[in-house]
Amino acid sequence: MLRLNEVKLPLNHTEDELPAAILARLGIAADALLGYTVFKRSYDARKKTAIVLIYSLDVDVKDEAALLKRLHHDTHLMPSPDTSYKFVAHGEQLAGHDQNPRPVVIGTGPCGLFAALILAQMGLRPIILERGKQVRERTVDTFGFWRKRELNPESNVQFGEGGAGTFSDGKLYSQIKDPKHYGRKVLTEFVKAGAPEEIIYVSKPHIGTFRLVKMVEQMRANIEQMGGEYRFENKVVDIEIEQGPDGGQVRGLTLESGEKIVTNHVVLAVGHSARDTFEMLHQRGVYIEAKPFSIGFRVEHPQSLIDTCRFGPNAGHPILGAADYKLVHHASNGRAVYSFCMCPGGTVVAAASEPGRVVTNGMSQYSRNERNANSAIVVNISPEVDYPGHPLAGIEFQRRLEEKAFELGGGTYNAPGQLMGDFVAGRASTEFGSVVPSYKPGVHLTDLATILPEFAVTALREAFPAFDKQVKGYFKHDAVLTGLETRTSSPIRIKRRDDTLQSLNTRGLFPAGEGAGYAGGILSAGVDGIKVAEAVALSMAADQQPKP
Repeated sequence: MLRLNEVKLPLNHTEDELPAAILARLGIAADALLGYTVFKRSYDARKKTAIVLIYSLDVDVKDEAALLKRLHHDTHLMPSPDTSYKFVAHGEQLAGHDQNPRPVVIGTGPCGLFAALILAQMGLRPIILERGKQVRERTVDTFGFWRKRELNPESNVQFGEGGAGTFSDGKLYSQIKDPKHYGRKVLTEFVKAGAPEEIIYVSKPHIGTFRLVKMVEQMRANIEQMGGEYRFENKVVDIEIEQGPDGGQVRGLTLESGEKIVTNHVVLAVGHSARDTFEMLHQRGVYIEAKPFSIGFRVEHPQSLIDTCRFGPNAGHPILGAADYKLVHHASNGRAVYSFCMCPGGTVVAAASEPGRVVTNGMSQYSRNERNANSAIVVNISPEVDYPGHPLAGIEFQRRLEEKAFELGGGTYNAPGQLMGDFVAGRASTEFGSVVPSYKPGVHLTDLATILPEFAVTALREAFPAFDKQVKGYFKHDAVLTGLETRTSSPIRIKRRDDTLQSLNTRGLFPAGEGAGYAGGILSAGVDGIKVAEAVALSMAADQQPKP
């Protein structure tokens, strides 16, 4: 099999034009092409009237060696790399592992899900602990909060099976380096669980909330069939660490019920909002450091405006779908302002996990056919400048802002909002224009400048008009800003060793995913879960070796 890259065809090409393009590029007769599959498909929309599709293909031809020799000068033709997943160990290679305590995975977001899956596939029968509920029960609680303002602190957008990514756009792409093709393993397992096959090859795959719900359930069933044990509404409140001359060693966990679980290997995949867990770990001496994150608002525009700006006369084409954007502005005060978690054809959702606080996030279904496009527009902040002095200071920084948003929204879980033009002009908004906000329970118009620090307000007021140069029409007076976006990433990092992926000072503790500061998004979190599961298996294998 050969990999052929950079095959370009018009957006509206026919089905027959793709094999014809392969034959032309390779200079072979039709009977020499035995078959082909699409490995990746992207598009170039820089010329809106002549959008081009770009393919990477795996082609099966007669006499591959002769073809490679003849076309040795073509840098876009090569043997297809092996992208299959290779397990680092199996249960039978870990003799005696079933007599030792089982590994425990805390959290069932994308990272915990894939850590549990890989451990189960290796025959290691993980115990999976989740403070929230099963995904369907959690969905009922989450929709209940949006409709009735009844917040369950243990079952919401942040907590419960599937993690925060369940109520998102379901993006499955990232910018991480992935030489071992872990990302393809994630996508392949998602397809097995019911995701559309196109996520394997399109350049910006996404799934959407409703499909994610079904997939998470299917993956749970698979893990249980392989010996994994799920335990929902089982919150971990303490960790037992045996101290020695060269650091600590995990020996067990305590649940909120008082039950204790003996284990030597814990995957900590709790997500970026498990603030009480971070506090407990810090009290137990686990090394934690503050890390940067970003703060800002959700911004809603008509999706049709974004489609037209990006795709011109091709707006609405089924292959292109709803258009997205990626924006960055370096403000004159030294702050970076950028778009984050852009949700084409989606909604802004209430993402609070603590009473008396308001947090926003974005969500889309697979169809991405809602009226508005939304994205977080956020300003970077750093512990050295903005919340110095304590590893958990970023958490308190978030809480203060979220409490202000709750108060400014009226104290009812309504979100404070403002029109973009009014925000830039420095005046409170009093009525909506053509853009109707999607946030539930509701949006209370006010002056958002009173929530954020002055440096953030200054940077955002400068950025919105500047973004109009990148997306024509972006600086739209009645585009709606909804506050507050604070959970862009974890405010802490639970630092781990590069070689074993265990905590810097606590053996047997494997910090993982977004909450530990090592991922950002569904795909990268899933990849990190795979890496950590492998590290657990290798550690368990090392434990089986005779001690000198």
